[in-house]
Amino acid sequence: MGKAKALKDKLYGAAVLKMSFRLRGDEESPAFRFVYPGVLRDLELEDAAVERYIEENREAVEKAARGSTPPLGNR
Repeated sequence: MGKAKALKDKLYGAAVLKMSFRLRGDEESPAFRFVYPGVLRDLELEDAAVERYIEENREAVEKAARGSTPPLGNR
């Protein structure tokens, strides 16, 4: 069994996913509304926590959502 992800890693992944849809204007799409709640459930996260993470790390999250991931130490 794999090593459990740290909370910040879970938040980062969910935030990048959400931001990728947001940047395309697709947060109301059926794909987002199907995938995102499942990700929250699987990672045991709340949407409010993901939103807080986005607000606190907007530049890195947007950069990763656009396809340019920052070095691990800069998350």
